[in-house]
Amino acid sequence: MVSAPLEDADVETASPGYAQRFASPVGEWMLATQLDITVELLRGLKGASVLDVGGGHGQTASTLAERGHRVSVLGSSPLAVAATLRPAVDSGSVNLLTGDLRNPPLEAQSVDVVLSYRLLAHARDLPGLVAGLCRPARTAVIVDYATTRSFNAAALLLFGAKQKVEQNTRPFLVMRDDDVASLFERNGFFRRDRRPQFFWPMALHRALGVPALSRALEALAKVLGLRALFGSPVIARFDRG
Repeated sequence: MVSAPLEDADVETASPGYAQRFASPVGEWMLATQLDITVELLRGLKGASVLDVGGGHGQTASTLAERGHRVSVLGSSPLAVAATLRPAVDSGSVNLLTGDLRNPPLEAQSVDVVLSYRLLAHARDLPGLVAGLCRPARTAVIVDYATTRSFNAAALLLFGAKQKVEQNTRPFLVMRDDDVASLFERNGFFRRDRRPQFFWPMALHRALGVPALSRALEALAKVLGLRALFGSPVIARFDRG
């Protein structure tokens, strides 16, 4: 019997090339937006244990550890752990695990929250990955995904322009909200909250290169209700039923 390929979409997100996509004032603003939403979704879970699946580029793990959470990061291999995360691992503030992302090496319901960003859109085995995220989660799973209720609906048509701006971008899966919810419901988790990050495409914000302008555009979209209706990527929290 041939075993399924390792779920290793996190190797790319932990690479120096991927980190470069956020190595600018606009990139820092994007990560700060993501972190702010994450902190809001964790409100009420002070000091919770968190498993960050595929978090080897360190965009959230170190900050959550500084905020008092007990954080472990699961990477598919040592290659899936960026240099930026190493200081936190070496200091012991973040625990490092390695293995197939579909099968975290933890007991069922052994951590409060499982967090996973940048993975659903690139997974080889999406149902298997979602099942793996849900199994060790006692309370909630928080993920992000590109939704069809956004400019991402034209992702294939716009991919060439996106690639010119971002250089090292790669194709990604765009999903219906109901389809994502269905994957989690199969594993006993139900959507509690849904937070779109940006109304305007991230590639546009990168092309503009001016965080103040991007903030103004997004603030207008928020006031008009466009971001809530058509924003992407979505960060969603699913709670155990």
